[in-house]
Formats: sequence, structure tokens, C-alpha cells
Amino acid sequence: MMETKTTGATGTMDSLIFDKPSVEDGADMWELVKNSTLDLNSSYKYIMMCEFFAETCVVAKENDELVGFVTAFIPPEKQDTVFVWQVGVDSSQRGKGMASRLLNALLERLQDKGVKYLEATVTPSNDASQALFKKLARTHETECEISECFSEELFPGEGHEAELTFRIGPIEK
Repeated sequence: MMETKTTGATGTMDSLIFDKPSVEDGADMWELVKNSTLDLNSSYKYIMMCEFFAETCVVAKENDELVGFVTAFIPPEKQDTVFVWQVGVDSSQRGKGMASRLLNALLERLQDKGVKYLEATVTPSNDASQALFKKLARTHETECEISECFSEELFPGEGHEAELTFRIGPIEK
């Protein structure tokens, strides 16, 4: 668990805690996404990630309220890579570097487990996520390789853009 102190709107010190999620956090993660522009997965997905992938997920809480999260996993065929599925930030935390802090908390936790790369897929129109992952690479003074992962034609129906893989690394201690 990593704790930081921030000054809140009232001028008092608020505690911001970054930790592994519990299954009880799954519903709050789902609610956060439901109230955002992110792709909403089933509530089961969030609870399952908290139960089976807690080591590779991070929640941020302020005064015991969930204000951000990362869901991620280590692909079986890429043990040196953590794949970030989703980053969610509550509207109260936007513009404060929360997404970067969540990703760095995840990387810090995994640094002794052989993880040297972080991957995520991002649509071409998602400028905010593209900037987030490029900034992460600059912060860690490493590469950010971008390649096509899933073409637009793979998705059923209309309206889903291609997904580009952002591969950041190698990340050193």
C-alpha cells in the first residue's frame, strides 16, 4: 500500500491511498466507469479482476472512497509484460495526474516480479490515452512502440475503431 497526502478543497490534508483491490471494490469500479465516457464492461468483469488479478490491479482511494483504478493482467505468453485493460479516474481527480500515478503504482509493485514492459491498446482517436502512455514512456526514459493490434474489421457492428498496441519498455528499476 502506498499513501500520499494531498491538500483538499477545504484546505485540510486528505489521504490518497494506492492499493490492491478487494472484491468489494468491483462495484465501485463499475459505478465509476458507468458515470464516465469509458467502455462499460459487466459488473462481473470488475469483481473478477479484483478477485483473480488483484496483484496486477490498483485502486486509489481518498477518504475510503474509490477515486481511480487500473485493471491489468500478465499475459501467460508474455511474463515480462503487464497488459493494462482499463484506467478509470473519477471526475473529482481529473487533471491531477491520477492516471499516471496509478500506472506508476502498478509498475512499482511489479518491478521485482520480472515485468519490464507495459502494454495497452488505444483507439486512434483517443488522444488522452495516447498522451498518457507516451508520457509514461518519457517518465521512465524508455521506448513507446505503437503497432496495430486489432483492425476495425474484427469488431462486430459499426463504430469501433481499430485498437493500437502501445508497448512501453524496457522499464528499469
